[in-house]
Amino acid sequence: MAVLAQWRGWRPSLRTSLAVGIGLRLILLVVAATAAWQPVDYNEGFRHAGRAILHHQDPVLATQGSWHFLPMIPYFYALVLATGLPWEVAGRVVTFVADAVLIVLVGKLAGPKYRAQARFQYACNPIALMVAIIHGQVEPVALAFLVGAYVVARATPAPDGEGRNRAAMYAAWAGALFGFALSAKSWPIILLPVLLAMLPTWRQRLYGLVAAGAVPVFFLVTLPLVVDSSWSGILDVARYLGEVRPIVGEWGWTAVMTGGDWQLVSAAASIGQVILYSTIALVMWLWWRSDRIDQTSAILLAFMIVTPRMGAQYLLWFVPFLCARPTRWSRPALGLAAVWAGLGYLYLTQFDDNGWWKNHEWWAISSVAVIPLLALAMPWARRVSRPTKETALPETELVTTG
Repeated sequence: MAVLAQWRGWRPSLRTSLAVGIGLRLILLVVAATAAWQPVDYNEGFRHAGRAILHHQDPVLATQGSWHFLPMIPYFYALVLATGLPWEVAGRVVTFVADAVLIVLVGKLAGPKYRAQARFQYACNPIALMVAIIHGQVEPVALAFLVGAYVVARATPAPDGEGRNRAAMYAAWAGALFGFALSAKSWPIILLPVLLAMLPTWRQRLYGLVAAGAVPVFFLVTLPLVVDSSWSGILDVARYLGEVRPIVGEWGWTAVMTGGDWQLVSAAASIGQVILYSTIALVMWLWWRSDRIDQTSAILLAFMIVTPRMGAQYLLWFVPFLCARPTRWSRPALGLAAVWAGLGYLYLTQFDDNGWWKNHEWWAISSVAVIPLLALAMPWARRVSRPTKETALPETELVTTG
């Protein structure tokens, strides 16, 4: 539907995009919730984290680090589980809602001329559907808060006389929304410099930085008020949160190195982390004068190209930003990435354990075919920001320039 809408030049209304997006997600929710197969991390780690909250236990310690994020999402899990819904539905409610909200936010992230198409593109995006509903991964929650932070940051006015308090409030809200994104997943931290750069003044950036840090700290230090925990337990939780598991072999160069098997290879993970962070810093610098949405797309796509460790859900990270500001190669890249992810979510899951591992080898190694298109999808021709409000680019130029 998204391809047809683009080809015919349709501009669906917000109601139409929401109706189509919510309808697709509802259909997939029924299928996923009634399926015999449930994702291992979703069914084991996520469910136990939500039940731990219901039993006043720390979700990180109770799952022995299987859930290694802040307790914000388990709070939502516990809230929905308390209604009596079965886990197969309850665990997907928060990602369902967040992904529906993203349909609206992607439109706000896009320019006015491209807003309708951007909303519809995200509403029908198969990567979003699979990650949010089939996998039940919490990427949509982190992205909803992250994109919301971007929208608020872009709307933040410069402090001017009586509007100074209003400008400070916008900056603080942008930072707080970013903090909620960090409380869902840790990866948005690489985009903190981008968010702060969107704020007009250094004072507003300070407000945003403080607010961004305050939200995760709040969830951590208030944990003993919700669960049976101690300050020493909080330190143990902080240790889990800071760990990076050296599991490689799912994607890219490490999949080729391991033959498509998951392996604990500390050396590859350590070297890969150095390459990854160096690449992120380089790309951030190369796109520093570009539009911040383009800079974000470039950073996240570069992450996918060089990362030593990867889950299929990571492919959702860049989707809202490429839908908002597409490039010449973004749609082929999104299409091939969706095919690769779909093979993992829909085909490999038809096998038993032995069959899954056997097919996982070629599937993981085949990820190297996706990486060149992700590199081409980076906004190479937009490394320097062009005039916007006064001399807006024609929509066709936005879509087709690399």
